[in-house]
Amino acid sequence: MRKVELLSPVGNMKTLYQAVHNGADAVYFGGKKFGARKYADNFDYNEIIQAIKYCHLYGVKVYITVNTIIFEEEVNEVIKYVEFLHENNVDALIVQDLGLIKLLKKVFPNLELHASTQCHNHNSESIKFLKDLGISRVVLAREMSLDEIKKINVNIEKEVFVHGALCVCYSGCCLFSSMNGGRSGNRGECVGSCRLPYKLCKDGKELKVEGKYLLSTRSLCTIDEIDKLIESGIESFKIEGRMKSPEYVGYVTRLYRQKIDEYYNNNNVNVSLNEKNNLKKLYNREFTLGYLFERKGRELMNIKTSNHIGTFLGKVIYVDRKIIKILLDDDLYQEDGIRFDNDMGMIVNKLYDANKKLVSVVHSKNIAIIDNKINLLKGKVVRKTIDSNLIKEIRKVKEKKINVAIKLVAKLNLPLELEISDDNNRVVVYGDIVQVAISSPISDERIKEQITKLGNTPFECNSIKLDKDNNIFISIKSLNELRRSAINKLIEKREYYAPTIFKKESYISKGERFIINDNTLKINALVRNEEQLKVVLREKVNNIYTDNLDLYKKYKERKNIFYRTERVENKYIDFINDNILATETGAIEKYAHNNNVVSDYYLNVVNNESLNCMLEKGVKLVTLSVENTIDNLSHFNENLDKTEIIIYGRIELMISKYCPINMLENSDIEVSSKCMIEGNYCLKDQYGNMYPLVSKNNMTSILHYKNINSISDINQYKTLGINNYRIELFDEKEKDILNIIRQIRKNY
Repeated sequence: MRKVELLSPVGNMKTLYQAVHNGADAVYFGGKKFGARKYADNFDYNEIIQAIKYCHLYGVKVYITVNTIIFEEEVNEVIKYVEFLHENNVDALIVQDLGLIKLLKKVFPNLELHASTQCHNHNSESIKFLKDLGISRVVLAREMSLDEIKKINVNIEKEVFVHGALCVCYSGCCLFSSMNGGRSGNRGECVGSCRLPYKLCKDGKELKVEGKYLLSTRSLCTIDEIDKLIESGIESFKIEGRMKSPEYVGYVTRLYRQKIDEYYNNNNVNVSLNEKNNLKKLYNREFTLGYLFERKGRELMNIKTSNHIGTFLGKVIYVDRKIIKILLDDDLYQEDGIRFDNDMGMIVNKLYDANKKLVSVVHSKNIAIIDNKINLLKGKVVRKTIDSNLIKEIRKVKEKKINVAIKLVAKLNLPLELEISDDNNRVVVYGDIVQVAISSPISDERIKEQITKLGNTPFECNSIKLDKDNNIFISIKSLNELRRSAINKLIEKREYYAPTIFKKESYISKGERFIINDNTLKINALVRNEEQLKVVLREKVNNIYTDNLDLYKKYKERKNIFYRTERVENKYIDFINDNILATETGAIEKYAHNNNVVSDYYLNVVNNESLNCMLEKGVKLVTLSVENTIDNLSHFNENLDKTEIIIYGRIELMISKYCPINMLENSDIEVSSKCMIEGNYCLKDQYGNMYPLVSKNNMTSILHYKNINSISDINQYKTLGINNYRIELFDEKEKDILNIIRQIRKNY
């Protein structure tokens, strides 16, 4: 049976050390650019080389993230970066940008590529799309259940997050940070908009709810269900946490390693209360089994805080300006971190027992006294957020050792021969000529003692064989030199292990921009209801998009009406010779060969390669990402006459399987589309901005609080060859729609 891979996150060299020596089979990390964790330490070129060698020495694979969208002007730089990674023997890249995937398989055919969860990998059709591009592994959406994963009918490796932070939005589908502050989650710059406070409003009035962090999820922890995960056939278990501490990565890796091995050794897994508490002390926002095990609502979310909550430490029994007394429910050590129920926290530098004696630890069930250095006025509950004792224990890493077999051949008048081999490699070195012993021949025991002195090397000997003549002399110096030479050769062989042969095909950088002759204005419109549809029909717009299937069927004979597919789809409707606005790659895979398909802006098209990828898949018109600027688009050099841009509208910032209305108003009913029957709901941020909530088919969309409006820039887009302009209508009435269309025609 092939064992499941344990894949650990790495943010710097200290974390790498912890991951490797605590049992990771593979690690993933990013360079200084093009990774979806821009604010992690990440690795420069020299550190990348060092990290790959170190991991390969210990038999650990390295996957490097190039999982952001790539603007056209960055393509050549990315190609050079990937060439460097491939030449230095990276095992695989984790990639998001569809155009980059297509290009890399063309330029580096031997390089293994994994599709990041940012690709929105959530059904068999979307995975078929990626496999056809050359992807060998998909990192599945965190929203997929174990049952859904088992039903994937594509022969491809599956990787799943098993521990760490969850996003409330489907990965790769979030524009919240980008639209609000210009820091794109698709570019690794997410500011964590989902961890900020919001108020739930109905018809403009604030509703009273028990928390204020309405989009903040709990932390994923599946350690109790390792057996079910292994039996599901998933190939790789991924731990989230490239921005977490080395100690966090070390302990989480160690514990999951232990439980995976327990399953394979005795088909039984037991997680102790202490082990679970240690996980909580390192980081948690409360734990959940997540969508993997079909948790939802209150079992998924922690809306009371977006911070690490640690574990329950005790209760405040007295406080004044100088001291705080705590009745402990757990041991408290000097240098522990604690937080009170009002969210004030501190590091315990000085710790006293009940007799006010300075101590290093106060044990559970006793009273601890600490200095009130945070001016706490009152408090009830105290939680431990840093366990200094646990941190010290984790830092004492037992370094991994690699088993080797040693064979020494010592024959008279022939060179001394030493062979060292591991599971995959064999090295042989030769030494001095073996001579007859003049006085005392060297003993077998002495030879074995010297030749197995592996000391600070990564190796330990698990078997040794001697093939020697009697009455021979070998100097200790010769044996030492021979051993060192063999070990160095084996280290070099392991460090420079290459998973594939480096190969680069020619790549021609794009030249001058292609000049487009057709500059006929085309106005397209997304409508939300029949009233809006009738208005744009009268105005003779070109394409009309609707996500209302009944409305589409009613008007489809008009030939310019398109059905906009669901962004999350598990059961496709059969369409033939229909007009389709595809919102995800699965819909393109399903419909493009026998329908007239337009791809939506959610596909994150920001470069020529991703544009051409859509066209080659049979898409007739490609809607460009709203994250493009005019400057970005000026670097395109072909096919812009086959593109559409959003010129006006309320952009969808998130699509989520979680419904705040369902949880807070409707007691977690099964069908979240019922949420919207009565009233209009919004989320209100700390600045008073109102974000409409739209629920449909068990999914919740959060729309921007304002419309984007680039109508005044149409003339600049026109000079680039773009002639398709879409307006996204939300609650606009006839007068508003007519005014928008009039402005577009005036500015073109």
